[in-house]
Amino acid sequence: MPRRAGVDWRWETSSVTGPLGGAYSAFDVDAIRGCFPALDDGTAFFDGPGGSQTPTAVADAIRDAMLRPMSNRGSTTTAARNAEEIVAECRSALADLLNADPDEVIFGRSMTALTFDLSRTLSTHWRPGDEIVVTRLDHDANVRPWVIAAASAGAVVRWVDFDPSTSELSVQSVAAQLSERTRVVAVTAASNLIGTMPDVRAIAEHVHGVGALLYVDGVHYTAHGVVDVRDLGADFFACSPYKFLGPHCGVVAGKRDVLADLRPAKLLPSPDEVPERFELGTLPYELMAGTTAAVDFLANLAGTAGTRRERIAAGMRALEQHEDLLRSRIEAGLQGLSKVTVHSRATRRTPTLLLTFADCAASTISTALAAEDVNAPAGSFYAYEAARLLGLGDAGGLRVGLAPYNTADDVDRLLRGLDAALT
Repeated sequence: MPRRAGVDWRWETSSVTGPLGGAYSAFDVDAIRGCFPALDDGTAFFDGPGGSQTPTAVADAIRDAMLRPMSNRGSTTTAARNAEEIVAECRSALADLLNADPDEVIFGRSMTALTFDLSRTLSTHWRPGDEIVVTRLDHDANVRPWVIAAASAGAVVRWVDFDPSTSELSVQSVAAQLSERTRVVAVTAASNLIGTMPDVRAIAEHVHGVGALLYVDGVHYTAHGVVDVRDLGADFFACSPYKFLGPHCGVVAGKRDVLADLRPAKLLPSPDEVPERFELGTLPYELMAGTTAAVDFLANLAGTAGTRRERIAAGMRALEQHEDLLRSRIEAGLQGLSKVTVHSRATRRTPTLLLTFADCAASTISTALAAEDVNAPAGSFYAYEAARLLGLGDAGGLRVGLAPYNTADDVDRLLRGLDAALT
């Protein structure tokens, strides 16, 4: 199939310092790729938004934690001290990643589980007629827990639409749904389906202006940008380490004063301190060790000096530059393919594209790509409301998402595979 004239398919690089130490003339994706055994079979992974591949350092940290002397946390024995150290190190690492305080970091089985727990706890303060605001841009994990909790409390759910023609969720559309009865506003920092990054900071000003709380789904956002929960104005910021090279688990950073006012249901012997009062049962020490290793991996991407927080910021900025170059390459290549509609159009967006095809199901294209060892899944990826508002139904589209280990060669394989499948 002929491609659009004038599209330059050559890879262009820029000067970046890092990763994993040292300086070089371009983002050293080859050095990064060498840390991921899953890449050895030659598969090109564009499914990072559903979960990234795992670097050796993370797997080693999990293994080492499980093979060290380990018991419930304490200070009397080596095993107890090991557990205590792992928890403290994980809270510190996540605090550096998110710009929170360690005692504001809640650890749990998943973002979904934590959001359900917190929605139930928050809803004990709601009264009939109170209002909860959710958006149709969000993953269902930041929609359904609030809808269910509102129904139980007799609260009203107010919905905010994004513009399907631009992919934008405007600040004004959120502000229009707020009132003195608003108790919680749930919004994503980045859509896992189409990549849109709303202006969370501006939304927070309106939310706090009516005395409500802001719950931010940062699962997709955290893998692609520098997170600063204080600057965003989030009262709660949820993320999932397995989206940024870590193990399967969930995290919520909450403002200390907000957490202190909440009394979740818990066992009698469970700690009453924050954040432990929100963590049900014994913590998964091995997963916490793996999460710390994932944060440290991100902190080493740019090979810069400074505090871990400073190194994380430098690494994520280098990663953004790398992923933006690859995204531009994909978008340029897609312009040379007919029968393709790109639904990711927002001005600020992550390197995540949702594609549909004329006269061909996205699942068919996904299967064709998989036969060429190119992983780009099809679906709505639990962003049901977003897919339906786009007119795609629950079938959604083909999602192409980038991760630190993607290369220009991966992109070209993707474009060749799409070309062949559509010819």
